[in-house]
Amino acid sequence: MGKFVVKETATGYKFDLKANNGETIATSEVYKSKASCLNGVKSVKTNCFGDVEDQTVEPIVTMKHPKFEIYKDKAGEFRFRLKAKNGEIIAVSEGYKTKTSCENGVQSVKKNAPEAEISEAAK
Repeated sequence: MGKFVVKETATGYKFDLKANNGETIATSEVYKSKASCLNGVKSVKTNCFGDVEDQTVEPIVTMKHPKFEIYKDKAGEFRFRLKAKNGEIIAVSEGYKTKTSCENGVQSVKKNAPEAEISEAAK
C-alpha cells in the first residue's frame, strides 16, 4: 500500500503519493496551509477512480470529471494530471519516456491512493 507524504516547503505545504517501493507516483501543488494540503489528499482519494482521457491521440475523446489526462509535455515526455469533479488539477506526475509507463503511473494512483496512509516528512 502506498502513502501520502505531506511536507512543508518554503511557501506552504505539498504532498507526494509514494508507491510501496518509495517511488513518487504523483505530486500536488503547494498549498498555503497544512489543512488545505490534507484536503488535497482527501480529494485525490475521492477522485482517483476517474476515467482516462488520452490527449496524445486524435480525436481526443473528452471524459467528464473526475478524470486523469494523459498528455505530452514540451520535452516530448508523457505525463498525467488528475482533475477533481470541479475540474481543478489535484495531482500531477513526473515525465515518462513511454506512454505505457505513464498509463502504469495512472493505474498505480488508482491502486495506491484510496487506502494510502498519510505521514509527514521530517523537517
